[in-house]
Amino acid sequence: MSTTTSEAGTESLRRGWRTLALAGGVLVLLGLLAMLLPIATGVAITYLVGALLVVGGIVHAGHAVTARGWRGSLWQLTLAIVSVVAGILLLVNPVLGLLSLTILVIAYLLVDGVAELGMSLRMGGEPGRGWIAASGVTSLVLAGLLWAGFPADAAWAIGLLVGISLVVTGLSMVAVAYDGRRTAEDATPSATEPRGA
Repeated sequence: MSTTTSEAGTESLRRGWRTLALAGGVLVLLGLLAMLLPIATGVAITYLVGALLVVGGIVHAGHAVTARGWRGSLWQLTLAIVSVVAGILLLVNPVLGLLSLTILVIAYLLVDGVAELGMSLRMGGEPGRGWIAASGVTSLVLAGLLWAGFPADAAWAIGLLVGISLVVTGLSMVAVAYDGRRTAEDATPSATEPRGA
């Protein structure tokens, strides 16, 4: 990584630390809510995914009907039917849908963990690198724990583990923001220091 890129990232963090801290705080609150209501969170996620699948299927069907001469119309229509049926199944039986979503959450936590570890490696000596790495390791550990308890823990695990992941990610964002604030304060000359010094 070039010095210019690193300096630009540090300067951006100095200016935007408040926004990063606020976003991190919101993630912490959402994570705590998910941890307090893990089954409700899991069922809500199932309903949301089911609704998105139904809407996505309707959009695919609309595209397949309006693009009649297109060779991919049959595939679009097939995809629309599969999407709508899957969405309806999740909406009708969200608890059963939690099993499928548990596998998706495991995949999400794995990708999130690898991405955050990769980001921490690219950060070099920038402030907050350790916090980002810790968040990545936490996501990987949570993915392993969820896989070890599957399928028995599927009813409550999604809400709890997503909540924990959100809290850790939020705390890492707040920590990085305050490191940026400290860097900004160190870079600002004090009132008693002459400006030309």
